[in-house]
Amino acid sequence: MNTGMRSALHSTRITLEMIKWEHSIFALPFALTGAVLAAGGWPSLRVLGWIIVCMISARSAAMAFNRIADAEIDAANPRTASRALPAGLVSRGFVITFVVVSCAVFVFAAAMLNRLTLELAPLALAIVLAYSYTKRVTRWSHLVLGLSLGIAPAAAWIAVRGSLDVRALLLTAIVLLWVGGFDVLYACQDLDHDRRVGLHSVPQAFGLQGAFWIARAMHVGMVILLFVMLHAFRLGPMALVGVVLCVLLLAYEHAIVAPNDLRRLNAAFFTLNGVISVVFFVFIAADILRRR
Repeated sequence: MNTGMRSALHSTRITLEMIKWEHSIFALPFALTGAVLAAGGWPSLRVLGWIIVCMISARSAAMAFNRIADAEIDAANPRTASRALPAGLVSRGFVITFVVVSCAVFVFAAAMLNRLTLELAPLALAIVLAYSYTKRVTRWSHLVLGLSLGIAPAAAWIAVRGSLDVRALLLTAIVLLWVGGFDVLYACQDLDHDRRVGLHSVPQAFGLQGAFWIARAMHVGMVILLFVMLHAFRLGPMALVGVVLCVLLLAYEHAIVAPNDLRRLNAAFFTLNGVISVVFFVFIAADILRRR
């Protein structure tokens, strides 16, 4: 293997670590839930495969673009100064190329699904990429992040049916409030930094106590919509069990962090949210498949 190839592989590995591509698990189960609900069971392997490619490529593009947009901000923040770009572990040019390739893969995968997914692909990319700049102009950037992940189940519905049902937007709203709420909590770590450099966030605007209450309110809204979803899709007892488990996990997530104790925030953010999304998908899918 020549030096150029080794360098490219090394940069790719660093970039994948930088964007934490494995955390695609946050939104992927919700996208798969949208696909299963749309199909009334498992969609074809072909459709399922392209949905997964769309999810991973769109998220990879968004996360890498975020690292580019925030490189100077990250360099000034002690918590993020060691990230690959500000630390000089990977070049800006390589990450830009990674974003362009990821976007191209996303558009190609959307084209492999149906005409509507291809037509909406630029809008989806605009939403997920624009998030990176919203914290410069609004305290509610957390909701834009929620929307960026929340469009996944609606997009999966379109991928399966070639059209959109208003019920699929319930899943979008659920993910928007879920992600928005835990991003508010996550942003509490950067309260002092955000105030110092003039970035906007809910914690920066309302303080830690206010941020926690707003995050709780978002998650209460999510729980209400979960039960509305059960009724809208006429789901059965197995789906109800899954929703109850998600509610309990969400309550535990809030129980292990507090405004004066953020030590377990990473466990709540990464581990528990991954578990919640998987539990949600498994029980909803099992309920649908049981009735076939």
